[in-house]
Amino acid sequence: MTSTATASARATARIPARAWINLGLGLGAQSAGTVFINTPAFLILLLHTQRGLTLAEAGLLAATPTVGMVLTLFAWGALVDRIGERGVIAVGLALTSAAAFLAMTADGYVAIGVFLLLGGMASASTNSASGSLVVRWFPSSRRGLAMGIRQMAVPLGVTIAAVSVPVAAEAGGVPLALLVPGVIAGVFAVACGLGIRNAPAAEVRAADAPAASGSLGESDAPAAPGAPAVSAARPANPYRGSAFLWRIHVVSVLLVVPQFTVSTFGLVWLVTELGWTPLAAGVLVGAAQFVGAIGRILVGVWSDRLGSRVRPLRWVAMSAGAVMLLLALSDAAAWGAAAVVFVIATVVVVADNGLAFTSVAETAGPAWSGRALGVQNTGQYVAASIVGPAVGALIGLVGYPVAFVVVALFPVAAIPLVPRMREERDRL
Repeated sequence: MTSTATASARATARIPARAWINLGLGLGAQSAGTVFINTPAFLILLLHTQRGLTLAEAGLLAATPTVGMVLTLFAWGALVDRIGERGVIAVGLALTSAAAFLAMTADGYVAIGVFLLLGGMASASTNSASGSLVVRWFPSSRRGLAMGIRQMAVPLGVTIAAVSVPVAAEAGGVPLALLVPGVIAGVFAVACGLGIRNAPAAEVRAADAPAASGSLGESDAPAAPGAPAVSAARPANPYRGSAFLWRIHVVSVLLVVPQFTVSTFGLVWLVTELGWTPLAAGVLVGAAQFVGAIGRILVGVWSDRLGSRVRPLRWVAMSAGAVMLLLALSDAAAWGAAAVVFVIATVVVVADNGLAFTSVAETAGPAWSGRALGVQNTGQYVAASIVGPAVGALIGLVGYPVAFVVVALFPVAAIPLVPRMREERDRL
């Protein structure tokens, strides 16, 4: 088959309905995990103003689920490689739901924090497993789109938590607020346990085979049912013999800095520095998150058309540095200009996630994608846990404009580390 014919076959290949069902359930599963992770953050105001906790104490409690995720992301990813996605997601979300219900009945904030930590450890199951579903069920010509849809889980989960948790907390305190993630995780544990199907072993081995021509994903499409396995040999460790995956991991860590700077301090910046009302600032932040979620899909489609993940990733890194500089200048801009810049910045700084995840999953191959995505997630969440206190201290020391300039240096540093398209094709 000629390369032109191969490309045409890939472009017209029909995606089975089962792949889309798995993607939808994976999106719901990770959204449920995200609701749990973010629930404590939306309790900070209640804990500080009505329950007497200091901001440091409330912030520490809010960080416990994220710490739990860091501890188990790689382990869940390794388990995905061994038993598949369905069991990992169903068990992980069931444990997450149980942790939320136990936290509701806990006596004292230390006990609540312990259950939040355990719930975070359990909810990490959805991160690697939902990404693995994409790489195992979608050919590379559609993975950018599919991973972009999957990456909508974080803004969706944050939005659900933002809308429901404060209302529940106002009505029934911390226990009723924790009921929200408990119920959502329990529902999706059952749905995913019944609805998700693991990819047949023959398809996983076929997708592991190297592409005949070295181009992006020419042999990635799932094999026909009953097709013989390409090879029964154990797939090679994708981290050996190349720094490609490690470079993608490092680039992602660097790009986390502007992403979490904007999401953590954007609302405060709009209110305290630009004089917006909290309501108006909240509406703008919500709108920007929605546009950012759509942007992830569009960037994924763009990477499908280009046949490359790393080329758009380099453009995103360059753009992230530029928009952080624009934010620094917007400190003295009119409210309308500042609003436009803030929305653009929010869209740009989250656009790399799907690209990097897809690149990691494709390069690692289905037999290693769970572990590789575990490493990817771990690095990002470790960096994210540092951004809040570090950038907050920097803002307190030098102010927002200078802090935004310093943050812009991180995506600039990522640009030369992004692999070239030639290296990408060599790995695939």
